[in-house]
Amino acid sequence: MHQRHVNAVQRTPEEIRSHYLAEKDLANQLRSSLPEERGALYLTVYEELFRRVPNHPILFRTVNPAQKQKMIRWQMQFLRRFLKPSHSFLEIGAGDCALALAVAEIVAKVYAVDVSAKLTESITPPKNFELRVSDGCSVDVPDNTVDVAYSNQLMEHLHPDDALRQVHEVYRALKPGGVYVCVTPNRLGGPYDISRYFDTVATGLHLKEYTVTDSSALFRQVGFARVRAYIGARGVYLGPPLIAMRAFETALETLPHGFRQKLCDSMPMRPAMMIRLVGTKL
Repeated sequence: MHQRHVNAVQRTPEEIRSHYLAEKDLANQLRSSLPEERGALYLTVYEELFRRVPNHPILFRTVNPAQKQKMIRWQMQFLRRFLKPSHSFLEIGAGDCALALAVAEIVAKVYAVDVSAKLTESITPPKNFELRVSDGCSVDVPDNTVDVAYSNQLMEHLHPDDALRQVHEVYRALKPGGVYVCVTPNRLGGPYDISRYFDTVATGLHLKEYTVTDSSALFRQVGFARVRAYIGARGVYLGPPLIAMRAFETALETLPHGFRQKLCDSMPMRPAMMIRLVGTKL
């Protein structure tokens, strides 16, 4: 177990292990569930997790307005290259809708999709903003109406079958020429859930972590004719050819897991471990 991570959240190794066992149990419930059961489970498993793990870091995480604005700014630095004033924008897994509301200031229409509307009960949305409640993978937006769709660290939380269904849904909602920007952590630097401290692959509520190779194949399967991956951070992004990214991942996967994890967690490598995949519907 990485002691610096344990200390960072002010929990003992025993508390970390208790969290791991609870999350793994709940993740197994999702993995073994029937498709018709998962819509309700996506919401209830997290409620149950916080009940079982009252010292979960997210329950004590405080994000002040300045930090929130910084996170929005970093996302917008990448997204702006795809957005135009006439566009319609869709965010899947919108949460508190802070980013979607920021995008609403610069585009014609915004759809925000999430499994719950609870985090947005206190906001007064602008006229060009619509919140749609989802079962976890459906996207309740008309066909061929969206110019830019976006999800940030959502896909890894979905059952793999639901991830495929959701990408199909996004593809359906996009206009010809529209793009889906999908941000997800690269499996080769993970796991990135609580199982990071115990396992070599994600066994917690990251139901599946992906590589660029995995996720680009998924996009192709759904029908995206052009797929591109970007790496970078804080406004500086490169889009190397997919063949180069696949070769890089193949070489990285040959390294022993412990060494690879430490390498990927180092500052020079860390930006490359967040996949920003962009699929274009032609």
